Amino acid sequence: MKIINGIEEISKSERLILTIGMFDGVHKGHQSIIKKLNEIAFEENGNSALLTFNPHPRKILQSDNSFKLLTILDEKIKLLKNYNLDYLIIQPFDFEFSRISPLNFVRDTLVNQLNIHTLIVGHDHHFGRNRAGDFSQLQELADLYHFKTLQLSAILEDEKPISSTKIREALMLGNIDYANDALNHPYSISGEVIHGDKIGRTLGFPTINLKLDSDKLIPKDGVYGVNLEIDNKRFTGLMNIGFRPTIEGKNQRIEIYVIDFNHSLYGEKVSVDIICRIRDEQKFENLECLKKQIEKDIQYFKEFLN
Repeated sequence: MKIINGIEEISKSERLILTIGMFDGVHKGHQSIIKKLNEIAFEENGNSALLTFNPHPRKILQSDNSFKLLTILDEKIKLLKNYNLDYLIIQPFDFEFSRISPLNFVRDTLVNQLNIHTLIVGHDHHFGRNRAGDFSQLQELADLYHFKTLQLSAILEDEKPISSTKIREALMLGNIDYANDALNHPYSISGEVIHGDKIGRTLGFPTINLKLDSDKLIPKDGVYGVNLEIDNKRFTGLMNIGFRPTIEGKNQRIEIYVIDFNHSLYGEKVSVDIICRIRDEQKFENLECLKKQIEKDIQYFKEFLN
């Protein structure tokens, strides 16, 4: 997959089979679009291309600091590399770009700049200023400018269309089972290992503390079973998200006890796959009670994996 930074950087001679969207999370619905994209690219002897935007339009148009992403850009790129795309086009998104009308976007960007052969979109795709363009208009413009277009049906989960919004809502409720199923891969967080209070060491469970990108969605506070990859080796562990009420913590922390691992990782970037939710965060009577619960959590997760 070749990464193109900006639509102006791709050659007009390419025979592009294109899809457009944020693809936040790269969930089952997104995966179905990419699969069809690659199939048509093979049939038409063309190149499959995904056009996405950075930053997310809501960050520009709504200044919504509460809005969080399932996948920050690096994570999205890592996921998309698994799907045999020829091109990932990352278009910088700003207020000026957001003001482009649906007609001008299709004519100037998709036709004149990208010279697309086929455009494939999802069931709820809208485009252009104020998201005014819909598939009906897209069909009319496809006839006018001589390219093909195809709209795919929604992929359902629990009889409802899968969406990044629904997955965000599930994660904020702690429903990691729904999120992982809808994503078709474990929800992953990644961040830099930073220094903590080292209280875990006193319990016999030394932890690593993660600092995440400020735009990344953090699931509901609680204890989770996780997988990690460190130095190309797979490890399991427990992750606690929360305020550590047993020691009267004041700030939310993300702490991970990596089973059978005791090396320093300070300053390194670690990616964590969340496998299951074990329990809510609790306040224990003392550290000894907390230690006993951690031992139970480890046993629970081992039995879950088996």
